[in-house]
Amino acid sequence: MKVTVIGLGPGGGRDLTGRARAALEACDLIVGYTAYLDLVRPDFPDKEMRSTGMRREVDRCRAAVEAALAGKDVAVVCSGDAGVYGMAGLVYEVAQEYDPIEIEVVPGITAACGGAAVLGAPLTHDFAVVSLSDLLTPWEKIERRLTAAAQADFVLCLYNPASKNRPDYLRRACDILLRDKAPDTVCGTVRNIGRPGEEGQILTLARLRDTQADMFTTVFVGSSQTKVLNGKMVTPRGYLQRGE
Repeated sequence: MKVTVIGLGPGGGRDLTGRARAALEACDLIVGYTAYLDLVRPDFPDKEMRSTGMRREVDRCRAAVEAALAGKDVAVVCSGDAGVYGMAGLVYEVAQEYDPIEIEVVPGITAACGGAAVLGAPLTHDFAVVSLSDLLTPWEKIERRLTAAAQADFVLCLYNPASKNRPDYLRRACDILLRDKAPDTVCGTVRNIGRPGEEGQILTLARLRDTQADMFTTVFVGSSQTKVLNGKMVTPRGYLQRGE
């Protein structure tokens, strides 16, 4: 009688952790968005699986909790890390409507970490993560967060930078950041992290403003210390700069 919320990593299973794999092997039922179940089905073909479509997150969590109350050990899967824009928080919220059950969260590799590794080492110092999707967060609040992060000179990792319904959101975000960041700030984008066709590029904030992105793209905006070293995006931690 347990729900385990599992992050599958940013790609097609190559970054699945050993702990996540063990949890999937131990469960009776795997619940998730259809595309995520397709990622794990080849490795767990005999597992019972239950899927829901896009934007059916609440139904998905209710199905998992109800199955656990019926006596099953249930795994809820999502991409990246279950606690970073994932399903972990919603499982806890939905579970409050039912009799108590055990809930465990198994961490995964989020797109910020997976994309950073492709670009080099952009997150070695303080950074902030902001989603540009205004489906659940008003744009006015997103704008305030971008402004605060830029003024504090954080490295920024931007999730959900654009979509078919939000084609200009990355441009809008860059315009906000350019109020406090230099146009030549080192930036990077990574598309299809951990999937076939993975590609990354390094560019300036000025160029990023006119770059096309989609929901499969993760964007990195450097701090004033971020630089390009050997063709990679690197934010020094400061060890060499200490003079020791």
